[in-house]
Amino acid sequence: MSDRLYWGNGTLTIELEWSPDAAPSIAAIHGAGATVEMPAGLPLIDILTVSHGHRLANDRLVHTAIGHASRYVEHEELVEDGLRTLRVTVAHPATGIIATMNLTLYDRLAVIRSTVTVTNSGGEPVALRSVPSFSAYLGGDGSSDIRDWTIQHALSDWLGEGRWISEALDGVQFPRLEQHLTNHNPRGEFSVTSSGTWSTGKHLPVASVTSERLGAAWAWQIEHNGAWRWEIGEDTASGYLALSGPTDTDHHWMKMLDPGDTFTTVPVSLAFARDFASAMSELTGYRRAARRSHPDNRAMPVVFNDYMNTLNGDPTTEKLLPLIASAAEAGAEIFCIDAGWYDDSGDWWDTVGEWRPSTTRFPGGLGEVIDRISAAGMIPGLWLEPEVIGVNSPAAWTLPDEAFLQRNGKRVVEHDRYHLDLRHPIARAHLDEVIDRLVNDYRVGFFKLDYNINPGPGTDRDADSVGDGLLQHNRAHLDWIDGVLERHPELVLENCGSGAMRSDFAMLSRMQLQSTSDQQDYLKYPPIAAAAPAAMLPEQAASWAYPQPEMTREEMSFCLATGLLGRFYLSGYLNRMDEDQRGLVREAVTAAKHLAPELTQSRPFWPLGLPTWEGAWTALGLATDGSRLITLWNRSPEDDVVTLDLPELASSQFTLHTIFPRSQPEWNSDWDSEAGKLRVQNPTGTVGARVFRIDVV
Repeated sequence: MSDRLYWGNGTLTIELEWSPDAAPSIAAIHGAGATVEMPAGLPLIDILTVSHGHRLANDRLVHTAIGHASRYVEHEELVEDGLRTLRVTVAHPATGIIATMNLTLYDRLAVIRSTVTVTNSGGEPVALRSVPSFSAYLGGDGSSDIRDWTIQHALSDWLGEGRWISEALDGVQFPRLEQHLTNHNPRGEFSVTSSGTWSTGKHLPVASVTSERLGAAWAWQIEHNGAWRWEIGEDTASGYLALSGPTDTDHHWMKMLDPGDTFTTVPVSLAFARDFASAMSELTGYRRAARRSHPDNRAMPVVFNDYMNTLNGDPTTEKLLPLIASAAEAGAEIFCIDAGWYDDSGDWWDTVGEWRPSTTRFPGGLGEVIDRISAAGMIPGLWLEPEVIGVNSPAAWTLPDEAFLQRNGKRVVEHDRYHLDLRHPIARAHLDEVIDRLVNDYRVGFFKLDYNINPGPGTDRDADSVGDGLLQHNRAHLDWIDGVLERHPELVLENCGSGAMRSDFAMLSRMQLQSTSDQQDYLKYPPIAAAAPAAMLPEQAASWAYPQPEMTREEMSFCLATGLLGRFYLSGYLNRMDEDQRGLVREAVTAAKHLAPELTQSRPFWPLGLPTWEGAWTALGLATDGSRLITLWNRSPEDDVVTLDLPELASSQFTLHTIFPRSQPEWNSDWDSEAGKLRVQNPTGTVGARVFRIDVV
């Protein structure tokens, strides 16, 4: 006899099932216009230990011996401050392991947040090797299998962030193996992993699976600033999804639990809806609800940063003062002095760490430049790379070895930098002193926090494993960020990691904006900017707008448009532009300020599908109440016509307005109401971009 629990928030309902002979599992999901049912066979909680492996030898996160042998103990439901929490507890009598899955739902959102807490209530130590934060069958209608689903996932790299791929889960990834003849599950899976601390350096911890036949989609994110793994697999019953932080197999992670000890996994979140865009819309709403409250979340002041294609890490008083005046005249509200402000040698890479202003770059002192920024009505900002100490920095020898990540008693060195271990109080005190000094002495109100190395698997100092040391450091890093914002609640923090190589939600839930790339070619930027809202909030996505005086007006417009449906982030030699060019920049800044309130309520969509790296046309849409905002880039003027797919507006009439640039020639458009297709032509004969507003009549 099975027990069944129905739990939800009115938008999403989860059915759980268990019996005296079977571990709890998810039996069905309903909500946001979709429903799927799951077969029996995949436990809600799976735990891999050294002493208890898989039921069938493999490298998967699921089908562990402990998972299948665990049994229901209790569940608890809580409702507080717009959150609904369900805690389901299982026990494994042979080991004394007790595990609780913590599921959270926000009101009116079809998004589940999940963690698992494992407690050793037995008499012997337990060596954990992996504990997924969530696993479940993808679901179906009783006759479906994994080949009903298509996966959307993204490759990433420095200068090439968020390159999305759509792949059918068919005979290439999952050939028909006729496993029913063996009555055993297959051993393989499609897994994606990230190691070290560049959590988005190779792949995104954000992905989706969709089924057109079932009218269902899952979208997920792993909310961790370190190592992670997600996998799609198939067993004899159906296809499944599992999400995890670090594991022994992938990341040298093992955690010893002595009797009475507990371990909690990294958080993961999953949206469930009818299609990819709807699932991403739900995930966007969750990101907005779950991020840290901050005045900047709605104010969204325009940032000018002196680095990209401008000073490139070589700021001086002489170079900065004209830029400050021009940025203020253009309407910027924050002025950030980027890398190099602390360097007297001319080669700042391996000397970072003390964070004291250069005396050669600023003969009158950094305070003179800061005062000029403030006098111009802007908030002063500085670039920092807080977690590293250059091997030739004086700070490298004033801090003890214990304050750094180590392997076999030696400091880890990567690209001429040591890496601080933020578990250590001296490392944390050093960074707190730096932040507090710069805020108090120079009235800094904005920090661009960069991160340009990956120290590898972790540290073996005071840790059960190298991966355990890294996970502890990752969590200490997040705690340090929380401490900074608690002491300085108005301080604005930009997250940067060689562009967007650490743009996970653990960081984004705390930081106010995110650099989307270090890409310096303005023609390469559109697919990065267009894909960014799949991984972060639109209002957090800071894509560089770096117009230059040698550009044509269409090229400048292209550059400026790239940043408009995100956090507007300006650079370029504005001081060298003529009045006509400066007017175009002012027009973009004005448009950004007008758009900001709408961005904070918007949901992304992609009227040309997810962007491709070499596509002639790229489009990003943001849906708001009654309107659609669309940036459309044309990178190949010989391919001057494109058709946007707007099915939700089919059979309706609307007005199409150009938001930016209004001072350039209009692009031609034609609306097929019955088909829901908008045909757009770029008549200029050159590369270009336009930002449109669609208002339904």
